Amino acid sequence: YPEDDVDLEALVNDMNASLESLSSACSMQSDTVPLLQNGQHARSQPRTPSTRPLQPQASPRQKVQRSQPVHILAVRRLQEEDQQFRTSSLPAIPNPFPELCGPGSSPVLAPSSLPPTQAAAKQDVKVFSEDGTSKVVEILTDMTARDLCQLLVYKSHCVDDNSWTLVEHHPHLGLERCLEDHELVVQVESTMASESKFLFRKNYAKYEFFKNPMNFFPEQMVTWCQQSNGSQTQLLQNFLNSSSCPEIQGFLHVKELGKKSWKKLYVCLRRSGLYCSTKGTSKEPRHLQLLADLEDSNVFSLIAGRKQYSAPTDHGLCIKPNKVRNEAKELRLLCAEDEQSRVCWITAFRLLKYGMLLYQNYRIPQQRKALLAPFSTPVRSVSENSLVAMDFSGQTGRVIENPAEAQSAALEEGHAWRKRSTRMNILSSQSPLHPSTLSTVIHRTQHWFHGRISREESHRIIKQQGLVDGLCLSRPARTNSRLFHLTLCHHQKIKNFQILPCEDDGQMFFSLDDGNTKFSDLIQLVDFYQLNKGVLPCKLKHHCIRVAL
Repeated sequence: YPEDDVDLEALVNDMNASLESLSSACSMQSDTVPLLQNGQHARSQPRTPSTRPLQPQASPRQKVQRSQPVHILAVRRLQEEDQQFRTSSLPAIPNPFPELCGPGSSPVLAPSSLPPTQAAAKQDVKVFSEDGTSKVVEILTDMTARDLCQLLVYKSHCVDDNSWTLVEHHPHLGLERCLEDHELVVQVESTMASESKFLFRKNYAKYEFFKNPMNFFPEQMVTWCQQSNGSQTQLLQNFLNSSSCPEIQGFLHVKELGKKSWKKLYVCLRRSGLYCSTKGTSKEPRHLQLLADLEDSNVFSLIAGRKQYSAPTDHGLCIKPNKVRNEAKELRLLCAEDEQSRVCWITAFRLLKYGMLLYQNYRIPQQRKALLAPFSTPVRSVSENSLVAMDFSGQTGRVIENPAEAQSAALEEGHAWRKRSTRMNILSSQSPLHPSTLSTVIHRTQHWFHGRISREESHRIIKQQGLVDGLCLSRPARTNSRLFHLTLCHHQKIKNFQILPCEDDGQMFFSLDDGNTKFSDLIQLVDFYQLNKGVLPCKLKHHCIRVAL
């Protein structure tokens, strides 16, 4: 019908105009051309968008809603946009509180919203051994002295028995001290001078006062400020308890600041500091004068007090403020009458300053050992390892469990050694493994043998590694090459014993008791006295060891 005729071309133009308005709002440009109902292109619609004629906008009722194709972005562009919100090291973490997010925020925490992780700072530390060798170790700034010792033990392939320690050594001041296990190595190094250095050394007496407190604190040197009925059984509890106030008192030689003279004064050590009495042995507050503070100071041992500071005895100690590096005038130098008194003063200073930290350091190795006990076999001592019978006649060695078989294997081994040495003697050349030669050189490979050193040097090594019962070393005599000495510590005193050579049936032996107990070499002698006290005051429990880094 004529009245129902519709201008088809005008309708198509209106639809095109509405589609262009939608595409411009979405910032999308379409290269497609609208089609007519019969699938043909509109004749009046050009192909180039720039030449497309402007059409009047149709009314909202005349606009036709139609789906539009969506362009897919390139993969590289998607990766660039995703890299802005995601890092390779931090994955996206679900937000634990999505209800707090706004309508536009994501329930996933972006890595940019997390705090940045900072890499731990590192620093190189140079550590020396007793023989002069050194090793540069890269450590973290928060590494403690115990951690560094365990690292050096691992790198040096030595046994970790929790007796290794790091020593702060000041050769220009003649001072040294063992670092506590909890102290930070980098922090201590910042207070040291350029001439100072760290030493890696054994110290068996580091926590010996927890085992035998009576040997470290003589009864006449310990008093109590608040409680007069303090017993020796509660000695350590009072030191570790901050509410109690134990005191160490006694006479010490004190060097005056800025002078070379020494005075013998009555001194008492409290938690607040070290005081001296200006009137005899009076401890009234008006007669006490502060000598040193415990807060920002550390106690050191004098290496050569007589030679460097004209000390009256060889048992000197020093309280050094942390701010002092090279100035010897600000050092508070003290001297005790004997070694036991000096050890008592140094131990009391450590307990009063650190308290429970020392006990925690002492308990940590024991707790670790208890945790690892179900998963590891017990470690046997050196003497037990040396007494294990083995048979090496086959391709591989095996442990001999039958005592009769062990005895026969030992006899066969002895016959083999004798035949080998006789055959070499027939060839007019003595074997380097000849029994007479072997017994005189085999001990040189042991840690407890320290070569041709003096008696004073052996005593100094014993003192450095701790005056504990059973600490020993062996050395040859300087006058007789066939004679050896055994240096042993017992009750904080150092004693020397002669190892005499004796001959029986043309064979050389060694003995400590005039030939009653004979040994073919020093290794057998040391192994025997590790298990039996014999003529010695105590068993040989610890060896003075020096490890090359």
